[in-house]
Amino acid sequence: MSALQADIESFLRHLAAERRLSPHTLAAYRRDLDELAGWCAKQPALAGWSQLKSAQVRQFVAVCHREGLGGTSLARRLSAIRSFYEFLLREGRATDNPALGVRAPKSPRKLPSAIDPDEVSQLLDGAASDDDPWLAARDAAMFELMYSSGLRLAELVAVDLAALDLAAGELVVTGKGRKTRIVPVGGKAVAAVRAWLPRRAEVAGGDQPALFVSRRGERIGSRAVQQRLARAGVVKGVSRHLHPHMLRHSFATHLLESSGDLRAVQELLGHADIATTQVYTHLDFQHLAQVYDRAHPRARKRPAAEGDE
Repeated sequence: MSALQADIESFLRHLAAERRLSPHTLAAYRRDLDELAGWCAKQPALAGWSQLKSAQVRQFVAVCHREGLGGTSLARRLSAIRSFYEFLLREGRATDNPALGVRAPKSPRKLPSAIDPDEVSQLLDGAASDDDPWLAARDAAMFELMYSSGLRLAELVAVDLAALDLAAGELVVTGKGRKTRIVPVGGKAVAAVRAWLPRRAEVAGGDQPALFVSRRGERIGSRAVQQRLARAGVVKGVSRHLHPHMLRHSFATHLLESSGDLRAVQELLGHADIATTQVYTHLDFQHLAQVYDRAHPRARKRPAAEGDE
């Protein structure tokens, strides 16, 4: 193992032991830092991490960009490099952080894809006629809860029985960075979960904490949820391919359209920064105009658009 790679392995062990990051996050860090190490190994003047300078980090970013890596992925890669060098500085293996001040090129911002409320009803109301009753009960509870509470896929599969209070209609969610939040659970989701629990008891032992399980009684995996939702969309005749994050996007969009309360939607989604939530403000202008006309005290005196100068 090269000295460059040995330092990466030390950093990953630190992330796993002290920051307790998920295997998925650790794998992402490994990929990004391995790419950097591979690039550094081809540079004759770089014998160690302490010799890497900001100009060379910019060169590395430029190479990655030319190879097709987008702005969001490059920003993540730079974040990994900055975190890595913070570790090297603490360990005395570097004297500065060359990734500080290096910025990724901006990518066009993609708006979240959401399905309209009618399509949500089409998906969630009633089981598919060809479905096994056990699977139908579980899937209905999963999809209702995801849409009701705006859960990420990882949050959904991580839900434990102990985190759910059906009587109060509340769920304790563990989100990114192991941060917890309490979210409401709507009446339809509560009913769907209540219908699922007897089915769950058929396969899950008393020592199984997970709310959603497979036929083997084990915690359901993310891939299984993705496959079941995609299938449900096809069987129910939804016009587009469905994926779990689309339900979260739909939750945020529908809630914001109805309430206009961006801060509340931020809290429900578990976003640390409200700027992340602001992507959901891509509301149709006609809807915004209707809200304006209803709410603004002087809106009725607003001139027609074609008369504006």
